Amino acid sequence: MSTPEIDHTLSLLSSHRTVLGYVVLSRGHPHGIVRQSGVIFDGEHGRKYAIAIGKIMESVQSSLEDLSDDPNGGDEVRFLRIRTNRHEIMISPDDKYLLAILHDPAS
Repeated sequence: MSTPEIDHTLSLLSSHRTVLGYVVLSRGHPHGIVRQSGVIFDGEHGRKYAIAIGKIMESVQSSLEDLSDDPNGGDEVRFLRIRTNRHEIMISPDDKYLLAILHDPAS
């Protein structure tokens, strides 16, 4: 999962002044950390974020499927943005990976 284009894009993301870090997770079970940047995603704290992000995505996707009238699954999550009092988490899923970016909107 490393190409010059991906490396460049992740480098640009992590260099933004409000970005606290990013984590790339595999879509398998459990969601494994493929790549990360930022102290906030180091060690056990990173694993907790990985688990939480995986659960959030599964829950949202499951809820969309429950709401759908389409027997073939219907809608898919394309981008998810969650803002809390302290941070904002942006999640971009694809078939194999989840990219989650944590940033401080106040800075």
